[in-house]
Amino acid sequence: MFKDRDEAARKLVEFLVHLRGHRPLVLAVPRGGVPMGRIIADGLGGELDVVLVHKLGAPGNPEFAVGAVDEEGDVEVADWARRLGVPEDYLQEEARRQSERLRERRRLYTPVRAPIERGGRVVIVVDDGVATGATMKSALRLVRKAGPERLVAAVAVAPPDALESLREAADEVVCLDSPRAFQAVGQFFRNFDQVEDDAVVRALQPRDGGS
Repeated sequence: MFKDRDEAARKLVEFLVHLRGHRPLVLAVPRGGVPMGRIIADGLGGELDVVLVHKLGAPGNPEFAVGAVDEEGDVEVADWARRLGVPEDYLQEEARRQSERLRERRRLYTPVRAPIERGGRVVIVVDDGVATGATMKSALRLVRKAGPERLVAAVAVAPPDALESLREAADEVVCLDSPRAFQAVGQFFRNFDQVEDDAVVRALQPRDGGS
């Protein structure tokens, strides 16, 4: 159980300290991952940006991911979602809707600059936790296409099966806790308040020294 996202981020810094000196690029998954990404970037002497991906919610249960879409429009649907017969037209409409949301977030979060170049960098993709792993895997695939020197996934909590799938997509995975009794990420934080867009924008402001 973590007190809040800040505590989890500080603990992640301890496990990522070997990357200090490499000026890593920390890419946070909005919105909950961004305050954590700020702490990690500052703690490791790196830069902070966002990687924009969004889960595809299940019919009638939008909080449960049946896949994910990234800001380039690439869609990944979980194999089991297709086996369960989630309609293709639903998946297409959900992907279109979430893609528009990602475009709006990019305009809001980094309105006067392009995303920071990811190629040839040590890149750490951060989120507060994963449940199915769909969103984080989508983020890792997107970043991998840019050719990072090393790709690291860092999360506070994830169930064992999702954690295993992340190891296939990243060069290194850092996870503070991987309980088998897993219902939702929020159950492992005493304070899991929603992160608002204005908090994301503040966290993304450059620090003195450019990090």
